[in-house]
Amino acid sequence: MRTYIGELNRKVGEEVTISGWVDVRRDHGKLIFIDLRDMSGKVQMVILPNHKEAHTLANTVRPEWVIEVAGKVNARPEKMVNKEEANGTVEIEALSITVLNEATVPPIDVRGDGRDVGEEARLRYRYIDLRRPRMQKNIRNRNKLTLITRNILDKEGFVEIETPNLTASTPEGSRDFIVPSRLETGKFFALPQSPQQYKQLLMSSGFEKYFQFARCFRDEDSRGDRQPEFTQMDLEMSFATEEDVMQINEKILINVVKTLYPEKKIQAIPFPRIPYKEAMKKYGTDKPDIREDKNDPNLLAFAWIVDFPMFEKGDDGKWTFTHNPFSGTKPEFFDDLMNKKNIENIMAAQYDITLNGNEIGGGSIRNHKPEALKRVFQIMGYEDERIERNFGHMLKALGSGTPPHGGIAWGLDRLVMILENEPNIREVIAFAKTGEGKDLMMNAPSEVSKEQLRELRIEIKTKK
Repeated sequence: MRTYIGELNRKVGEEVTISGWVDVRRDHGKLIFIDLRDMSGKVQMVILPNHKEAHTLANTVRPEWVIEVAGKVNARPEKMVNKEEANGTVEIEALSITVLNEATVPPIDVRGDGRDVGEEARLRYRYIDLRRPRMQKNIRNRNKLTLITRNILDKEGFVEIETPNLTASTPEGSRDFIVPSRLETGKFFALPQSPQQYKQLLMSSGFEKYFQFARCFRDEDSRGDRQPEFTQMDLEMSFATEEDVMQINEKILINVVKTLYPEKKIQAIPFPRIPYKEAMKKYGTDKPDIREDKNDPNLLAFAWIVDFPMFEKGDDGKWTFTHNPFSGTKPEFFDDLMNKKNIENIMAAQYDITLNGNEIGGGSIRNHKPEALKRVFQIMGYEDERIERNFGHMLKALGSGTPPHGGIAWGLDRLVMILENEPNIREVIAFAKTGEGKDLMMNAPSEVSKEQLRELRIEIKTKK
């Protein structure tokens, strides 16, 4: 039976079988040392000449070979103890070695943190790059963060519900990725920019408390903290106030930091609330870095930005939403919305959460009455026919008996990036794309066959 390397400290004096990747091989003549690693840790093995078959085979193995080793767990001599390593007090005396798979010379070195390796090579050979300890830690901590979040929300009565990835194209602020339909010629699905409409429809359905870790897709320019596909922690609550949403989110985030990052300090609990106008006047941004010591990488300054204007003028001079069209107004501005007056001063029941100068999430209390949502689109200059075409399903759902509701979505990748002190979100996404949105490992986007295009009745026209 296999023993994980992380358990070896408790197995001194026992014979065990371990499996993993050859990290380093050191030939000291008669003695051969191999550092072997698996998902739980790394251990030093010594292969003695009197174990002839194992010694002969140890002469042939190379880094990244996958091997199985039967051996005895010995305590290291006092002068050989390495207190800096998890298994620094033990070593394996290898009795036999079985090669499970050989490996070609690795195109990139995975023993360091990878910061000296070109990102293009790291993304092209991501399956190798992910073996390095830093990347293993990032992805495993991301998993632990989602598990903590799930457990808290489950205890609070939330239901995790998946929503579709093939949906309708609607104007929500960014460019859609569209998917042609083979069966409905000339028609297209769109990949969701967010589950915004679906989660509100779930409130119409009576679930009251929903969440999911949702994949979102936006065809926009990439940058360090943005990818064409990313993950949101998406949450919605019925009969909720702004305070209700803020409290559950603070509870989760505080728990995550205290559990996974005890070395970090949250600057202020509860998180400060800063009105939008104050943030812009004092900091010149709606995602201010309010850390008292910006040189302390372990200081976390969360803050809520509140009291946003609901509308702003676009480049075309028309009114547009500042957050999304589904945000409701503060109660005192509801009549102004319905009467289409005082538009520039209408305040939304909207809130963003920021961390160390980054927006990590945003949400609002929604328009749960169909006439209010329709009025938003009318103020934006939408004709009734367009409103019905794009959002008729939402208006019908809201009119079916939908309770007041609100929610929030975090950028999960961005949150993990900050907590792990990484420079961009590509370092916390298992299979990330380049800054230009390309998948170098899978060579995507790529051309498709003429037969596929013919089935979809799509013709590619080249520029002359």
